[in-house]
Amino acid sequence: MAAVYRQKRFNRRVNALVTLVCFALVAVAVALEHWAGMEPCPLCWFQRMAFVALGVVAAIGVIAPGWVVAGLGVLAAVSGVALAWRHLWLQSLPPSEVPACGPGLDYMLETFPLADAVAMILSGSGECAEVDRVLGVSIPAWTLLAFLILGTLMVLGNWRARGSARS
Repeated sequence: MAAVYRQKRFNRRVNALVTLVCFALVAVAVALEHWAGMEPCPLCWFQRMAFVALGVVAAIGVIAPGWVVAGLGVLAAVSGVALAWRHLWLQSLPPSEVPACGPGLDYMLETFPLADAVAMILSGSGECAEVDRVLGVSIPAWTLLAFLILGTLMVLGNWRARGSARS
């Protein structure tokens, strides 16, 4: 019984940590936008949404850790990894191959059907190829690392939750 209690407490603490880190990273992104003048591109916005989704799933895991929470957390983290990877790829293109800058995110969402706007955002544009660095590392590289770590924590913090409840 004590082992089950310790395991559930561990699961909840890991989920609480992931929740706090996700929302702290979004707060840092907003701070960089407002105080450092780093304007987010559409892919940056989607990466923020992936952090929010992961944070919400982890918050649910504080209340009810388990394999469903782990799966949803991994889904959010893998989505974030894919977005960050795409962003890094756009940043690695030679200037001659960078796509032209597109319309702003607000304009795309107001003007085009949602599926078309999302497709345009995911294809990337010139503003996504601009490289802003924090501590010498590009922001998409930081987000890629964060999604990998947080996704791993979601698995570790929820993997044994179901099995420990039956013990």
